[in-house]
Amino acid sequence: MLQKIQQEWFSNVRSDILSGIVVALALIPESIAFSIIAGVDPMVGLYASFCIAVIIAFVGGRQGMISAATGAMALLMVPLVKEHGLNYLLAATILTGVIQFIFGVCKVAKLMKFIPRPVMIGFVNALCMLVFIAQVPHFVGISTLTYIFVGLTLLIVYVVPRFFTAIPAPLIATVLLTAVAMNWNLDLKTVGDMGSITQTLPSFLIPNVPFNLETLAIIFPYSLALAIVGLLESLLTASIVDDMTDTSSNKNKEARGQGIANVITGFFGGMAGCAMIGQTVINVKSGGRGRLSTFVTGVFMLFLIIVLGDWVVQIPMPVLAGIMLVVCIGSFDWSSFTYLRKAPKPDALVMLTTVSMVVVTHDLSKGVIAGVLMSALFFVAKISKIKVTQTQDGTKQVFLVEGQLFFASTSSFINAFDLNSHGQEIIIDFSNAHVWDDSGVGAIDKVIIKYQENGNQVSLIGLNSSSQKLVDQLAVYDKNGKLAAHS
Repeated sequence: MLQKIQQEWFSNVRSDILSGIVVALALIPESIAFSIIAGVDPMVGLYASFCIAVIIAFVGGRQGMISAATGAMALLMVPLVKEHGLNYLLAATILTGVIQFIFGVCKVAKLMKFIPRPVMIGFVNALCMLVFIAQVPHFVGISTLTYIFVGLTLLIVYVVPRFFTAIPAPLIATVLLTAVAMNWNLDLKTVGDMGSITQTLPSFLIPNVPFNLETLAIIFPYSLALAIVGLLESLLTASIVDDMTDTSSNKNKEARGQGIANVITGFFGGMAGCAMIGQTVINVKSGGRGRLSTFVTGVFMLFLIIVLGDWVVQIPMPVLAGIMLVVCIGSFDWSSFTYLRKAPKPDALVMLTTVSMVVVTHDLSKGVIAGVLMSALFFVAKISKIKVTQTQDGTKQVFLVEGQLFFASTSSFINAFDLNSHGQEIIIDFSNAHVWDDSGVGAIDKVIIKYQENGNQVSLIGLNSSSQKLVDQLAVYDKNGKLAAHS
């Protein structure tokens, strides 16, 4: 137990602390922006980010992953806040956590295996595009000085690590360029322009809503949507970090941890959140690997708000935008352009659909769902090709069936038989086939009954055990009271 704590918390102390500081600096303006999107006070997003980061450090299933208030979740909250106000949002946040915890107990992570690789690639690339698009208003068309500061940020972040790695380059860029802007009183947009920061600690509160079924009916649809989107983004982010760090994570524990974090956050005045791939990539690329990096992110963020709030609001937005641009460039899978040329066309189309859907709707869940559904359709189309070969063995007609017999291949199966034969002995060989569902059994029934009506004798051979069991259970009886399908 002690060895596990040592490994998860204190095996990378220096890098975890420094990376956590970098993430905290970048997280403040995003939390404020997400609060504005949701239509609540900036402190709601800041409190959420602090609470979720600290709690998930202890109860999460993926070390080094950053969870906080996110844009994907904020978009879902807009109608609820607009129609019912903040207290209903806090109640929905608590219920979101409860639902996520239940999903975790039910081992929802098993569903991750149904997300194909093209969808994963599309998810990452689309998220990079969304993060990039979100930075554009902070530096495009504002002033020449803004462009200069973005350029200086990029220069520092890319060049400094070649000569000095003791302190993460994004932290150096933030501190140095903020000092320059403050000292020379430069006219730049700052964190303070995003919203005001109140230097107060979050306090425990119970949402001021009626505890009845009417309230539940209002918040449940939002909570369910928030729970699904939050877990989808969190589990996908965990998988990406697994690949980046060549380590594994407990995704069911992560689901439970996200639930616990959101429940507690709701009681401390914060909105629902989940894992953030952008901030997580900053953390990992800055050297963060352990739970300490996530914990430091939350604690240092609160320190910045409470103690250094007057300085934090003066951080130039072009600097933070520049850091996020670096994250976008570094996280984007540039090899996907080669992938589009080399991959099978269905896989390439799935990736493009995922990216397009996310970018157009700004909703990660819709893009992933669209990609998974399209992959499923392509898969069904691919395996629905069934082959039936006819041979004559004396007085017998033998039909060798090859492939998968299910709802999508029944038409091809039926059309392969000449059902107008009379007085023949018909043998249908399923040695190289598998029957999957009731539609498949129905197709077999249709063929056999039609042959029998024309005076043919029909038998099935070669059914494997599971196919035989399905046929025995579902096949219909003919007019003589015998099973239409028999071995």
